[in-house]
Order: sequence, then structure tokens, then C-alpha cells
Amino acid sequence: MESQRQPGSRINDPSVARIDVLGTDAGGVDALAAPALALLRQADLVVAPERLLAGAQAWWQRETAAGRLDRPLPRLLASDRPDELMAPLGAALAAGVPAVVLASGDPLWFGIGRLLVQHLGAGALRFHPAPSSLQLAFARLGRPWQDASWISLHGRDPEPLAQRLQQRPPALAVLTDPGRGGAGAVHRILAASGLEAAYGFWLCERLGHPAERVQRLDPGQPLPVDLDPLHLVLLIAEPPADPDPASLPLFGLDDGLWLQQGDRPGLMTKREVRIQLLADLELPASGVLWDLGAGVGSVGLEALRLRPELKLWALERRGGSAALIAANARRFGVTPAGILEGAAPEALAQLPDPDRVLIGGGGRDRAAILAVVLERLRPGGVVVLPLATLEALAELRTLLESSGLAVGVGQLQAWRGAPLAEGTRLAPLNPVLVLRGRRSAGAKAPA
Repeated sequence: MESQRQPGSRINDPSVARIDVLGTDAGGVDALAAPALALLRQADLVVAPERLLAGAQAWWQRETAAGRLDRPLPRLLASDRPDELMAPLGAALAAGVPAVVLASGDPLWFGIGRLLVQHLGAGALRFHPAPSSLQLAFARLGRPWQDASWISLHGRDPEPLAQRLQQRPPALAVLTDPGRGGAGAVHRILAASGLEAAYGFWLCERLGHPAERVQRLDPGQPLPVDLDPLHLVLLIAEPPADPDPASLPLFGLDDGLWLQQGDRPGLMTKREVRIQLLADLELPASGVLWDLGAGVGSVGLEALRLRPELKLWALERRGGSAALIAANARRFGVTPAGILEGAAPEALAQLPDPDRVLIGGGGRDRAAILAVVLERLRPGGVVVLPLATLEALAELRTLLESSGLAVGVGQLQAWRGAPLAEGTRLAPLNPVLVLRGRRSAGAKAPA
């Protein structure tokens, strides 16, 4: 049928026969407001998920026994196989039989509403939404949710969840599919992403039902053995707890352990890339390391955990970055020689000549920054540049070669395991080009 209304039609015209679609929460019919119950009392056909039909029948019998209803029980149909409903609903509509469809939350948001509109047309339907499961979940936590995003795993592989987590959303609602892993899949993906310390894991079951349950799971805590199939998960970003530096590995720290910029969470070098960059820097036991475009400080601070005698100078242009890098340094038990906020190449004049340089930022100024670095790099020094484009690689490689450095090029492509119902699928991280230059030990020292 046509899903669009005819020009000049009145949406609320009472003379037009329509099917009423009533949203409800997990409380079912008992949770409906009085106007919705009035529509239900008039219905000769009631369609609902199997889990709600018994409650609808029990409600009708109670109302009849109390003398509030003197009509026979309407015809009841289960909506768990929605394609089989369209014929009887269409017949009821054509005959002017009062009909009601019960649905979860907002029927037009991942509900039966889409199929009803597709088969019967919007003009044949009147929707009465209840609060969605997302609204109820955030209401239970008392957290505003205008900054929240959501992802559905219903009938889908969970790989997009792993990719979405890399963007570090401040709040993420996951509509789970118990048939494909449910909350367990979310739990495993969060751990595989290295972000357990960065998110509160809230499990919300049977929202709106008298026996609803909302609980926060700690990292590593198993799911409840009596987990209800009707559930969703909220992942709420939170500052990670202070770790014990002695209990952590020397390098390759989980991404979720790092404090982030509040307005750009996730803008940091991922764990797999940090490991490669630290190897390519060939860190000496002592000397000067420049970390330019330091971000949250992840590469330089892990370098200090490996080589405590290095003098790290971290430079980042974003306001507030010095305090953030210093906080991360305290968390991981290291002490940089200096942390500066400023733009390269101008700010480089304040730094001592380097033995090792990582250029992690710079954008369009990267060539100018590299030119200054090459003027200052000590004999035997190494400069490493992680890059995203072939054009940047071609431009900067020429600078290294023209300055007499031995050049190496590589590409790092890493994947992280994302659980599937039957096993594990690899979710890719963004590929990174790594350009590396080494100055010979006999080269003339910078003036």
C-alpha cells in the first residue's frame, strides 16, 4: 500500500478507520496509560508479541471480573512472525473492525512500525509511542543523553561496535541481540578493544517491568547467570581509575588507561601502533627524545617506562594538553624533562638537540617541522613519522633522502578480534604508514 498520506488529508480525522499501535515498556498492558487502555477496551483484534499476549488476556479477564468490561475477549494474534499479520490486519482495516497492535517502546524505532507502514500505509495507522528503552535506561541512571549515540546488534555482526568504540563516544547504547551473544558479546568487544577501564558497563534488564534490574558491572565481572533476554547495555565514558604503575607492562598499555582530551576522546596513537613506533625509534639508554604532536603523551611516556634515563620533551599545540600529559605521566610513574604547549616549528627553539624524534602531528606544517628537525638531529639520530597518506610519504621521504639519512618505509595494518556467535572475526584498525630516517653516526653534528 501507499505509505504517504494523500494531499489535503487530516491526520487526526476520526472518521477514517485506522489501526492503533500502542507502545509499552516491559510492564506490558499493566503499564499502559488510561487513553491507551480505552483503545484496548474497544478492540476486537489485539496483536502483540507472545510475551505480552498472556498479560493482555489476564488484564481483560480482570477487567471483566471487576465489571469494567462487558465485551467478549478479542481475537488475539502473536506478532512474533510479523509477515503473517498483514493479511488479518488488512482485513480488519477493510471491514472497519477496531484493532490494536501492542509493541515495545516506540514502534517506529527499531519496532514493528516500519513493517506496518510498509504493508498497510501510514494513513491506516495511528501510533501511540511509549518511552523507548534508551530513554528509560538513561532515566534510570539520571544522565542526560543528548550526547549519546547508539548501535544495534539485532541481526548484525558486532564488528561495527568495535569500530564505533575506537571513536570513544561519551555514551553508547547497545541494543543487544540475545540470539547472537547479547551483552556477552558487548563485554568481550569492550575488553578486546582495551577500553574496559574507560567505560562504565551498565546492564539494563526488563525496563519498565516491576522486576526491572539496572546494574553496573566492574571490569572482569561476569554477567549474571539469570540475565533476562530483554536487555540492553549502556557504555558510559568515565575517567579511568589511577593504576599501580608497577603492576603495568613496560609498554603496550591498553588504550583505555589513558586520560583523554574531553572534546576529542580517542585522538591518540593506538596500542598496536605505539608498539611499532617504539621499536622503530630504537630508544637509547639515554639522550633526548622529542615527541612532537604528543597528543595525550602515549608514545613518549611509554618510551620513558622503557628507558627511564631518556630526557623526554613533549610538545602539543592544543590548549590544556600540558596538564593532560603531566597527569598521564603521574599515572604511569614517569617524569618528562619538559612538556610544552605550542606550535612547531617555532616552539622547537626552546628544546635541546634531539637523539630521537617522533613527529606525530604537524599537518600541512609537517615538512617545515621536519626541516628544522633535520637541522638539529644529532649524529646517529633517528626520526620516525607515522603518516596517513601516500602523498605525505612521498614529500617527506624526499626530505630525508636529500639530507643523507638512511630511509625505511613500512605500513602497519592491525586487527582486533571481535567475537561472533560462532567464533571470532577480526576488526581492522586504520592502516598507518611509517617513515623512518637514521642519520649516520659519523655525520657532522648540528651547529
